[in-house]
Amino acid sequence: LALLLNLDLPPHRIEGYDISNLQGENQVASRVVFIAGEPYKDEYRRYKIRTVQGPDDYASMREVIGRRFKGYKKENTEPPDLILIDGGKGQLASAQQALRELGLNLPLISLAKQEEIIFRGDNKPPVDLPATSPALRLLQQVRDEAHRFAVSYHRTLRGKEIRQGSLDGIPGIGPARKKALLTHFGSIE
Repeated sequence: LALLLNLDLPPHRIEGYDISNLQGENQVASRVVFIAGEPYKDEYRRYKIRTVQGPDDYASMREVIGRRFKGYKKENTEPPDLILIDGGKGQLASAQQALRELGLNLPLISLAKQEEIIFRGDNKPPVDLPATSPALRLLQQVRDEAHRFAVSYHRTLRGKEIRQGSLDGIPGIGPARKKALLTHFGSIE
């Protein structure tokens, strides 16, 4: 992977990012961290998208990368050896823009689903590795974990919204009764 991406050293710390939303509702992002090729769940993070209205994965990615790296030099945290974005050229360009605005130059790539092509910034040609490549498998694992973590957070928020919104405001139904009704019937439907 280091040779493929022209990195000085093999990437010990890889951070993976993904965006999840359903038609722009409950937009969230995730960060997963792999150290020495293994998930390091203590440093996983979830983000609610604050500034983006509607389904805009590019702007959402720019926000998340900006929030993550805004104060990392001051915090004295370990920078990633590689940042992996779940997506294609557009998501990669948005993440690059956020880093440039912060004056940072960190190794950044994206991995597009289905085609499984690695996009690199700065007009470098994309890399298409064989499906059996250990480097590709590691990147897929990071990407898939970021996707899983983002989707699970999105589902949690969506579930809370459904449970809260449908029974709230009905006179005589407080938190205990709401819980009892949902437990008995299983869902709002």
